[in-house]
Amino acid sequence: MDAQTTWRTGAAVSRLSYRNATVAVCAINVLAVALLLRNHFSSWPRLAGGHRFDSAQLRYIWESEELRRAMEPVDLIKRVKEIEQEAYGEHGMSTQEDAKQTAAVDLSKRLKDLRQGNDGSSPKALEEWRKRKMERARQRAIEKDGIMPGARTQ
Repeated sequence: MDAQTTWRTGAAVSRLSYRNATVAVCAINVLAVALLLRNHFSSWPRLAGGHRFDSAQLRYIWESEELRRAMEPVDLIKRVKEIEQEAYGEHGMSTQEDAKQTAAVDLSKRLKDLRQGNDGSSPKALEEWRKRKMERARQRAIEKDGIMPGARTQ
């Protein structure tokens, strides 16, 4: 029995539990975050003002900014904004409302035409069409069965 107990305790010491693995992974993550933050914050003084520019570098920066501003298509940007204002401004809304109004008038005309087409002659024509359709279907069924149309009994 003593041998089993030492074997179990020895295995428990060398075995890695989920809890121990989780603690180890968290510790590694905390170290990695600390290193990343240290590197990130240590680069700030160099960018913010730790490096002093001489007059040649300042002139180069100023000239590059002026060139960048000169290359912007200012007229084109103004024209695009004007077009957008025309399209989505009050004028654009009125054309949208006009289109809706036209669609509504067209729909009402179509409904009126549909109602006028449903007068008394329309059901009669529909009934005649149904009768002809049924007669044709009956003729096809008779021919399909091989019965002669003249030999039919009613």
